[in-house]
Amino acid sequence: MPDKGLRELYIDELKDLYNAENQLVKALPKMAKASSSDKLRQGFVAHLEQTKGHVQRLEEIFERLDQSPKGKKCVAMAGLVEEGSEMINEDFEGDVLDAGLIGAAQRVEHYEIAAYGTAKAFAELLGESEDVSLLDATLSEEKETDEKLTQLAETINKQANEAPKLESRSEKKHVRRIA
Repeated sequence: MPDKGLRELYIDELKDLYNAENQLVKALPKMAKASSSDKLRQGFVAHLEQTKGHVQRLEEIFERLDQSPKGKKCVAMAGLVEEGSEMINEDFEGDVLDAGLIGAAQRVEHYEIAAYGTAKAFAELLGESEDVSLLDATLSEEKETDEKLTQLAETINKQANEAPKLESRSEKKHVRRIA
């Protein structure tokens, strides 16, 4: 059986990205709902719409390549989404939770930036110029989202640091059980 070539690796990367983006379509509403900052919530909602566009771009590429986008689970994104879910379920609240959500979201963005950069490089080598344009557009949007998150973090992280050191929910529960 011959070794698979760069084209097969490219398609595999695209399938990974397709699954990753679809996982995000499900995760972003949960992150938006958990946000206490209106700006962060609006950012997650806007990124959800953008992510749906990323899925459509990938579907366009798969159609042109006459390939199915299905068949691969992105375990990296599954782990990143799980970390975001854990953050939501921790005892953090308000600005501190928002700071944690931003961190989780930026890990996702950095993964996507790396993955789209790789896919774009493969498309360039394979002479898939239409794909390069679509992948580059998504890559630019991922970088912009990361920058917006960084700007939000500058304010929210300061607020989280200045927030009164309130008892955590678990400490409050413990006090209630004792009383």
